[in-house]
Amino acid sequence: MTRIGGTWQNWGRSASVRPVRVERPRSPEGVQRAVQAAASQGLAIKAVGAGHSFTGIAVAPGVLLELDDLQGLVAADAVTGRVTLLAGTRLHRIPALLARYGLAMQNLGDIDRQSISGAISTGTHGTGTGFGGLATQVVGITLVTAAGEFLRIDEEQNSELLPAVALGLGALGIIVEVTLQCVPAFVMHAIDEPAPLEDVLATLGERAAASDHFEFYWFPHTEVALTKRQTRMPESTVRRPLPVIGRWIDETLLSNGVYRVVCAAGQVVPAVTPPFSRLAVKLTGNREYTDLSNRVLTQSRTVRFREMEYALPAENVVSAFRAVQALITQRGWRIEFPIEVRFAAEDDRWLSTAHGRATGYIAVHRYWRADPTAYFEAVEEIMLAHGGRPHWGKLHTLDAERLRERYPRFDDFLALRDRLDPERRFGNRYLERVLGA
Repeated sequence: MTRIGGTWQNWGRSASVRPVRVERPRSPEGVQRAVQAAASQGLAIKAVGAGHSFTGIAVAPGVLLELDDLQGLVAADAVTGRVTLLAGTRLHRIPALLARYGLAMQNLGDIDRQSISGAISTGTHGTGTGFGGLATQVVGITLVTAAGEFLRIDEEQNSELLPAVALGLGALGIIVEVTLQCVPAFVMHAIDEPAPLEDVLATLGERAAASDHFEFYWFPHTEVALTKRQTRMPESTVRRPLPVIGRWIDETLLSNGVYRVVCAAGQVVPAVTPPFSRLAVKLTGNREYTDLSNRVLTQSRTVRFREMEYALPAENVVSAFRAVQALITQRGWRIEFPIEVRFAAEDDRWLSTAHGRATGYIAVHRYWRADPTAYFEAVEEIMLAHGGRPHWGKLHTLDAERLRERYPRFDDFLALRDRLDPERRFGNRYLERVLGA
């Protein structure tokens, strides 16, 4: 997230706004005062975390609440594993906060720059057939309602609202505190290795089920899948992390530095993309190590991009993936970013992309200076034909009518929104599109 003068931009440079004013509350009570002031002036108000959503979900044309100063640990219980965090706390800061209690988050996505409230509100997820998205770790939330009142939701208070509010798109109130169910700290044994793409697709279900966490990347114009499989181990396991120099070469020099140059060059001379992709799969993706869970699950990504991701019934992933392969070949496109495939367990969050079904995810990306429209829209049609649901924080074109048919609890969510925010104090254009006015 950046702010240039009076203009806010998201990380992917796909959304921007010049708000009426910007406020930086330092406490939940500061958020409450900001909501009350906005209501008295008839202004909409939105909270912004790290700006890592590619959609306009966080765009705040009225009052923009920057939560940078609303970070830190509120309470922790090493016995129960319950931890309460201020809403603006960045994911990458959480491991250090939990370490003194011998705890860790159960799962993470591969990027950890987001705020905890933004991550759960947009449906951020990692991979692993036995694990849900980050919102499934939520056991309690405190938010400020449109009436300017604190509302606590947990197992003892308003528990029926938790499946809606834990993944609420920012439409139900401003989250000020999040309580997570954590697990004892653990390490992970990771094996990253290339494999023939056809072999991976032919055995994808078995591979996903055989590891605690499995995913793969495919660079278009190659016949190789870069697989990542990870096994959870007790904290006492001897750690064998990647050598500092080797990790720097893989993740900083090659995956970010050289890659940034090649992506930029590919915008001028598209023909450089296929040979670089073939070289990339030879130079990266072959390593074995054991390290703290957060160091294995997350990675640094500094090359700016834009992304679309769809959640599919797990059994539809291979056919959808093959259709995307064929599409790229038929159109003759030179696609510089890999396609990513991940998995998640079904869950009960009303607007979760994995609601009620075991899920596989296919994510497509383009370098931020490339126009992704034709590629993303063509891929989107394939995903919709395979029962797809779009990630709320990533680019897509669906509106409320098309989304309603994909979420059994969609109208229940709208009814709750009418109850908590009848005047649409927390609305914006994106929410008008995906939830209706």
